[in-house]
Amino acid sequence: MSASAGTGVFVLSLMSIPICYLFNSLIANSAQAFIFAGCSTVIILSIAHFMFKKKAPADPLFYVYAVYAFFSVVNLIVGLEQENIIDGFVTFYLRQADPHINTAHGHMISYWDGCVHYLMYLLMIAAITWGDSYRAIGLYWVGSFLMRAIVYILGSTVGKHGTEVNYFLLLHMLYISVSVWACFRIFSQPSTQEDELTKAEQKSILHRPLDLLFIIYLVPAFAFCVFRGLVVLDCSSTWCQEYTQQYEPYLKDPTAYPKVQMLVGMLYSGPYYIITLYGLMVPGCEWMPDLTLVHSGALAQAQFTHICASLHTRTPFSYRVPAGGQPVFLLVNILYALMPQALCYRCRTRPAFFLRPTLDKKTE
Repeated sequence: MSASAGTGVFVLSLMSIPICYLFNSLIANSAQAFIFAGCSTVIILSIAHFMFKKKAPADPLFYVYAVYAFFSVVNLIVGLEQENIIDGFVTFYLRQADPHINTAHGHMISYWDGCVHYLMYLLMIAAITWGDSYRAIGLYWVGSFLMRAIVYILGSTVGKHGTEVNYFLLLHMLYISVSVWACFRIFSQPSTQEDELTKAEQKSILHRPLDLLFIIYLVPAFAFCVFRGLVVLDCSSTWCQEYTQQYEPYLKDPTAYPKVQMLVGMLYSGPYYIITLYGLMVPGCEWMPDLTLVHSGALAQAQFTHICASLHTRTPFSYRVPAGGQPVFLLVNILYALMPQALCYRCRTRPAFFLRPTLDKKTE
C-alpha cells in the first residue's frame, strides 16, 4: 500500500476541526449530541472506505485507528477549549453533554488522548501502510487504553457525578468494546523478538548490575502502590493520614477518579512487580518484554493524569498538592512513572536473558 493511505488518515483526522465547529452551532440538546457522535463515526468510516477502496488495507484495525485518530483530535479540541485557548468548537458538549469531562481528571485524559494516543494511532497506521509490525506500539497503547477506560468508567459511575450518566456512557461502552477487540488482535500478532536475537543468555543477577538496580527499585515501588491503595481505603494509620494531608490530598477528591486509580494500581501494579521480580531473576521468561510494554503504557497514562490533575486549577484548592509538599510529590511520582519506561526499554533492547535456549524449545 502507498503512503497516501496514511496521509489520507492524517488529513481525515484534521477534518474534525471544521466538523466540530459546524455541529457545535447546530446541536441543541444531549440527544442531538449523541446522534452527532454516532453519525460522525459512520461518516468517517464511509469517507475512509471511499478514499481507500482501490487499495483497501487488509488489516481492519486500520479503519479503527482512523476513527480513533479523528476523535483524538476532537479530544484535543476539548482540552484546548477547557483552557479557554479556543472557543465555539465543543461548547455544548462541555456545558451539558458530559459533566465528567469537566473534572481535572477528564481534562487530563483529553490531553493524553489528543496528543499521546493520537501519535500512537498515526504510528500504527503508518506501520500498517508500509506493512511493518506495530505490535510493540500496540501493546503500549493496550496498557494506556485499559488504564484510562477502567478508571474513567468506574470513576464516572461511583463518583459525585455518578447520577449524571447519560447517552455518552453508551457510546463510551461501544468504544471500549471495539478497543477490547483491537487489544486481542494486537496480542494475537506474532512477536518479532526472535528474529532480532542471536542467542539466549543465563547470567547471574550479580553479573547484571542494571537488572539488580531494577530489582532494588521494584521493592519500594510495590510498597508505594500498596500504600496509596491503603490510603484511599481510609486506612487509619498516622502515616497514611499525614501523607494525604502533606503530599497527596487529591487522593480524597470526591470525583473518585484518584481513588479508583490507586485501587487499580494496587490490584494491577502490585502483582506485576512481584511477577517482574521473578522474571528478572529467572532466565527464559519470554513474556517479560510484552508485559513491561503493557504496564509501562498503563503507568505512563495513570501518572500523567494523576500528577497533572493533582496540580490543576480544576481540582478544588483543598485537594491540590500543598506548595510545601510539591517537590517531594513531583520527585516521587515522576520517578514512579519513569522507572517502568526504563525497565521496558531494557527488556525490549536487550531481551536475550528472557529467551529460552533453542534446545528447550525443540524439546517441547
